[in-house]
Amino acid sequence: MKDLIIRQIKQILQERIDAASLAMKNAQAAANEETKSSVGDKYETGRAMNQLNLEMYGRQHEQAVSELAIVEKIDVSQVSAAIGIGSLAKTSMGVFFVAVGTGKVTIGTDLIIAISPQSPIGELLMHKKQGESFDFRGKKIDVLAVA
Repeated sequence: MKDLIIRQIKQILQERIDAASLAMKNAQAAANEETKSSVGDKYETGRAMNQLNLEMYGRQHEQAVSELAIVEKIDVSQVSAAIGIGSLAKTSMGVFFVAVGTGKVTIGTDLIIAISPQSPIGELLMHKKQGESFDFRGKKIDVLAVA
């Protein structure tokens, strides 16, 4: 099942990369099309906004590329007793795939939440083993299985 989860996560990340690339291209084109108007402040404000957009989309692109690199390194055949990057953790709160925070992934009828190990729940899940539990937002969460 982990290979199907990873395939979906890769698709989500590639879509994010493509969207950020297109947005950067459009922001650059908009910046290039800005013409000096009779009101200099308008021109400068437009250029500044386009530059901010370009930087924002650049950060989004780099984040998605970085997350894709993390997912690419996961060996689905490797199974550990303790939860780590690439682990599938079934808990009393739901099923989590610890790698990158892309959110909900559906495999058949199963709903899996892809989370980052730096997320609040990810930090609590890391290094836990089947049978252990932890408190999350005032609720006791049991680790039912680790794959």
